[in-house]
Amino acid sequence: MTPAATATELPRGSVTEELGFPNDPNNLYLQTVNTMLDAAELINLKHRTRIILAQPKNEIMVHFPVKMDDGHHKLFKGYRIQHNNACGPYKGGFRFHDDVHLDDVKSLAFLMTMKCAVVRIPFGGGKGGVKVNPRDISHGELQRVTRRYCSAIMDQIGPDVDIPAPDVGTTAEIMAWFADTYMMSSSHQHHDALRVVTGKPVEYGGSAGRLKATGQGVADTLAEMLPGVGIDIKGMKVSLLGFGNVNGWGGQILQDMGATIVAVMDHTGAIRNDNGIDCKALYEHNMKTGGIAGFEGVDVVDEETFYRTPVDVFIPGALEQMIQEKQAAWLDCKVMAEAANAPCDPSGERKLDEKGIEVIPAILANAGGVTVSYFEWVQNKNAVTWSAEQVDRELNRHMVVAAQRTMERRNQLKCSLREAAFASALDHIGDVYRVRGIFP
Repeated sequence: MTPAATATELPRGSVTEELGFPNDPNNLYLQTVNTMLDAAELINLKHRTRIILAQPKNEIMVHFPVKMDDGHHKLFKGYRIQHNNACGPYKGGFRFHDDVHLDDVKSLAFLMTMKCAVVRIPFGGGKGGVKVNPRDISHGELQRVTRRYCSAIMDQIGPDVDIPAPDVGTTAEIMAWFADTYMMSSSHQHHDALRVVTGKPVEYGGSAGRLKATGQGVADTLAEMLPGVGIDIKGMKVSLLGFGNVNGWGGQILQDMGATIVAVMDHTGAIRNDNGIDCKALYEHNMKTGGIAGFEGVDVVDEETFYRTPVDVFIPGALEQMIQEKQAAWLDCKVMAEAANAPCDPSGERKLDEKGIEVIPAILANAGGVTVSYFEWVQNKNAVTWSAEQVDRELNRHMVVAAQRTMERRNQLKCSLREAAFASALDHIGDVYRVRGIFP
């Protein structure tokens, strides 16, 4: 056997050792890379592709001053991670959160590469963030932070290079400020530069359906996959962790499809009603108050009671690694659909495996957001506008086909849904590297 052939069969440990990764079982980035390496082993992916995917192509860190309302200047730290662009321009959101760290952003950029490959859209993975709590600063300060962040990374992004989008703590309005800043620079003063970001307001080049896209994608994926595990959406019971844009819309859509939402928890508390929570009314309440606390007609429960609520499907749609071993042990569900990226830490994943809970991974379940971002980019590029019905139709087609490919891979490889989704993504990325080669 030649050395090249041997290299394709290296176990995941040898790859992480070769690249000098820390030996930390709870490191989020190592967790996501190891999931990829497990799937790579199943399909015998070439060693060269494994090591390329195991590290981002570019890691950009910036520091920039912003004048605050009281006249003093504050220094902010920002990141933009460009993981891989073999399949197309880097694509991924940026978040404003006071707990933004390099490894977290690297993990999210990595997952974006996998996500785009699962749904076969011509993008690679990127992600960004600024270490700031948007609730702690004024509206004017938020705009200045956005514009200075754009200025700091402007030379490394572009409508055919790297295309940011909203994420935690960022909104359509912030995307409009970002695009305007980019377009006002001397080298980007052309209308096509509007494509530099997606998730913009509809009035400013945004797409119909983008706000609900991630939640819609979760619902479309569940509708396609749940019959295979014996669950009927009509009448199924669901609990939601987080009730922001993703689960706020996802809960309403699933309710319209006949599901009963029986428990919800966010940063303000947890509520339960075994007869069903009206997600439309709860969404309106949340938009007015900033949380689910104070919603009437429900029981207020503690964290453990929330997790122990018996449901068919549990949908985490908040931040990363919130489901640890303790929470996973409490869970009483048949299926978990990851509406959030990497919602489980390694100990949580192990406990879910022990309990036999089916997990629909984030790279499939929440790919609706980036898919409709792609539609927005296409509409901007071609100077056309799609109807909401066309967006929903195309999104459903992408999500259904991606779910079918994942189920097919699972049946072929006799593996978990998580491994099958990653294997499907790696099938595509591996084919791209096979035909384009490695420069030089």
